[in-house]
Amino acid sequence: MNKVHVRSGDTVVVLSGKDKGKQGKVLQVSPKEGKVIVEGLNVVTKHVKPRRQGEQGGIVEAEAAMYASKVQLVCPKCGKATRIAHKILDDGSKVRVCKSCEEEI
Repeated sequence: MNKVHVRSGDTVVVLSGKDKGKQGKVLQVSPKEGKVIVEGLNVVTKHVKPRRQGEQGGIVEAEAAMYASKVQLVCPKCGKATRIAHKILDDGSKVRVCKSCEEEI
C-alpha cells in the first residue's frame, strides 16, 4: 500500500511545474497512483462528446491529477509550506504536526 503525505481538504502549495507557487485545496487523493487533484490548479481542456440527445458537447476545463511529490502542505497556523511530523499523544492517538511551528494540523 502506498502512502501520500496529504489528505483531502488540506491546503497545499505546488513546488514545480506550470502552477509553481500557487495554493489550492486538495479535492481528491489517489494513493495507489501517488497523485492528487488540487482545486483550480493543473487545469486542462477536455473535448466532451454529448452523451444524451439535447446535451451540449464541447471543450470543458477540468483539474487534472498531479504527482503528490510536487505539492507541499501549508500549515493552517503559521501559513508556511511545511513537512509533516507525526506525534503520539498520551491517549495513544497519532496526530500530524507542523515541522516549523510544531502545532497540530
